[in-house]
Amino acid sequence: MITFAFWDKGIIILFFSVLALIGFFASRQKTREKADYLLNGRKTGLFLFVATNVSTWYGGILGVGEFTYSYGVLNWFTQGFPYYIFALLFAFLFAEKIRKASLFTIPDKIESVYGRKAALTASVLVFILVQPAPYLLMVGELISMIFGINLFFSLIIGLAVLIPFLMKGGFKADLYTDMFQFFVMFAGFAILLFFSAGMFGGFTPLKASLPKEHLTLTGGAPLTYILVWFVIALWTFVDPGFHQRCYAAKNGSIAKKGILISVGLWFLFDFLTTSTGLYARAFLPALDRPVLAYPMLAESVLKEGFKGIFYAGMLATILSTLNSFLFLSGTTFSVDFASRIKKDNVKTKKFTYIGIIISGLIAVGLSLLLPSVVKLWYVIGSICIPGMILPVVSAYYPKWRAPKEYINAEMITAVLASTFWFFAKEAFFKESALYQIEPMLIGLILALTVHMTGAILKKQNRLSENSIT
Repeated sequence: MITFAFWDKGIIILFFSVLALIGFFASRQKTREKADYLLNGRKTGLFLFVATNVSTWYGGILGVGEFTYSYGVLNWFTQGFPYYIFALLFAFLFAEKIRKASLFTIPDKIESVYGRKAALTASVLVFILVQPAPYLLMVGELISMIFGINLFFSLIIGLAVLIPFLMKGGFKADLYTDMFQFFVMFAGFAILLFFSAGMFGGFTPLKASLPKEHLTLTGGAPLTYILVWFVIALWTFVDPGFHQRCYAAKNGSIAKKGILISVGLWFLFDFLTTSTGLYARAFLPALDRPVLAYPMLAESVLKEGFKGIFYAGMLATILSTLNSFLFLSGTTFSVDFASRIKKDNVKTKKFTYIGIIISGLIAVGLSLLLPSVVKLWYVIGSICIPGMILPVVSAYYPKWRAPKEYINAEMITAVLASTFWFFAKEAFFKESALYQIEPMLIGLILALTVHMTGAILKKQNRLSENSIT
């Protein structure tokens, strides 16, 4: 049973209070320009870029604990390592190009290359991708557990802390609160690792108490399972947060350096989270709910006060992602929907407010209807990512482009195919080898087929025109 002393609750309340104060402090200056409100005036320096980039990448911290408890180092090999690879590729291939474009969102770039219709389709997919329901659910569950209130009110409290300063201060408030949460999350997990090692010993007793496969990269999982997670890591290329922060950087060099530095800090934080997850598995081997690996380890090794700091660290890890996704939702609604549909006299702030509120309400509904973080991630990623990868990559690399008329069909086909396979494999193929084929792979194959068909026909038409002339 997990209990919280008066001082632990006090530290967590203090964390929420400081977070809100920082958010409102960052909002004290009025922002008149669209770029000021949505992108901090495109003047984000290296430190703020890194702090927000690192902190917003770990919203699913309870899932990290569950994965590590169940499969060991495989968690790092599938949830960390492939993302380093694709983040490094993003830094070298896209960061400077994105900043040079000086746009606001991914659909802006899609429209500049492939037209308004494709941009509207991309807007729908981005709005789904940045749906903050998984992170709101985790925040709600932690608040419920700490203060003993029901999930619905916990969800509302989570939103009530963030929405006012996000609406008032925009991206600048998001940046400064993420900077604070960056330090809190590292402090929380450093404390948990320090006390775990102090109580149970170093690597030697840890190794002796773990199943052998927990210290292998594959964890005994089949190669196909590992490959699927590497494919899912392609999410990095179409992550709206990555694009937003590159647009907001002072220049392309800061965007590139910021991502490269972030990879090193992700590795450090992964070390903290993986190590503590392994301690939980080694010395609490009979947990009924592995998703509570971190909370149960904290209950075993942390004293009053330190436990409050650790829970503040967990909340910071999740809230930094939640507030970023809420603001991205608002940006998508105002810039990508309202400005394209209404066109004239779109008030950016007003429609961003509306988008944040709509996204928050949807998140509350999804959290209550589908209370599983893993399912929410799986569904959102599997369905939306296949339709976005090739249009985004080719928008920045002309040699990979297909004709405009193919792109909208590509996005819609990929999403429909992923959606169909998601339901079909559950209904018809549970006892078949086909069940192992992930919806995302089906969507990617169809997207690649449509895209390459268009690119080949475009090349053939160009060759035939050249031969005629």
